[in-house]
Amino acid sequence: NGGASGSFSVGAMPGTRGCDQPKANAAFPDLMKAAFELERALMPGREPSSTIAVNRNAQFRPHTDSGAGAGQSTSLIVGLGTYTGGELMVEGEKKDIRYRPVEFNGWTQRHWTLPFVGERYSLV
Repeated sequence: NGGASGSFSVGAMPGTRGCDQPKANAAFPDLMKAAFELERALMPGREPSSTIAVNRNAQFRPHTDSGAGAGQSTSLIVGLGTYTGGELMVEGEKKDIRYRPVEFNGWTQRHWTLPFVGERYSLV
């Protein structure tokens, strides 16, 4: 793959006070602003997310998301980068997310990342 992997979140964590907000808000304010602007550009009619997870070269095993999702039932994901493969599997259905936003219910639908080569980012 394209190097080290990692994940962090930006935005407003539901049900927490200001001091408990993601550290990445202060570390990457321009990225936070750009991520939420991208969401609005991709899905203008969608209820805005409170939090966006930023994943680099992360390959997730089959899972469902934990937590309440800030009351949202639908996740939005888009893949960015110079990679091949890395599709999102949702309940066994392959979804190409590279520069193509996909909505799914991460709390009820099992999902995972297929193997990939290159540098892959996803915003969820």
